[in-house]
Amino acid sequence: MMETAERFVESGALRLWTERIGDPGDPAVLLIMGAGAQAVGWPDVLLGRLVGRGVQVIRFDHRDTGLSSVVDFDERPYAIADLAGDCLAILDAYGLASAHVVGASMGGMIAQWLGVHAAARVRSLTIVGSSPMGHDPGPAWGRAWAGEPADPDDLPPPTAEFVAHVAADLPPGVESDVELFRVFNGAVRPFDEAGVRAMLERAWKRAVAPSAAGNHSRAGLTFAPDRLASLSAITAPTTVVHGDQDPVFPLAHGEALAAAIPGARLAVVPGMGHVFESPGLPEEIADLVRLNT
Repeated sequence: MMETAERFVESGALRLWTERIGDPGDPAVLLIMGAGAQAVGWPDVLLGRLVGRGVQVIRFDHRDTGLSSVVDFDERPYAIADLAGDCLAILDAYGLASAHVVGASMGGMIAQWLGVHAAARVRSLTIVGSSPMGHDPGPAWGRAWAGEPADPDDLPPPTAEFVAHVAADLPPGVESDVELFRVFNGAVRPFDEAGVRAMLERAWKRAVAPSAAGNHSRAGLTFAPDRLASLSAITAPTTVVHGDQDPVFPLAHGEALAAAIPGARLAVVPGMGHVFESPGLPEEIADLVRLNT
């Protein structure tokens, strides 16, 4: 059985729920989930596979998710830099000078921010299903939502199926989220519906304020000079992992990201969508995590 320990970490006035899995003496991997997602979104089998590679793993609930502090966004708005600051607070609390950093979706943008602005804390980067942190998807997404033609200068917008699903505005809850994950998964790889439902039921039960997770979308659309910094400044060994069926950030986003980071490897995962909720896929992703420096 893997060694696990939960603790709350302070980031300024906030308390962040964290969990360490594995031997505290091993090199650390910090897992950063995407917008609105809790730590439990990282599959246990992925954690076990990583620990089996000789590392300890730390996962955590972002502010406004799970068991972590809830923020009044209107009174105290925050951005990607603040979410990255939470990651640094976690490393500090665990006494870690640096870690291998793995970020998914918005978590991948936070990972990029750390690679640019906190390079000494990042041993390696693995960015999964994400997009360049300085790219503003708003115009392209707006055209997609309005049914207007795409601008050839834009990175591609989400797929029509994803846009239609979001436009359906289903009531919040486990069943609606299962259907969202079905769209995230795509039609090529089998969808682990039972596993997804169990994870989502756990997430809904442990969420202090489920609606607060929507603040991440507002944070993700907040642009400042720190996000516009060149990704060419990243010196950490980097692997960009991207599914060729991603309905949110189509493959061109991963290709652009890998091209912008010096020496980055691009690992295209056939049949993968925006999540890793298909049998065998968590193990594949774990094996692609960059652990060499």
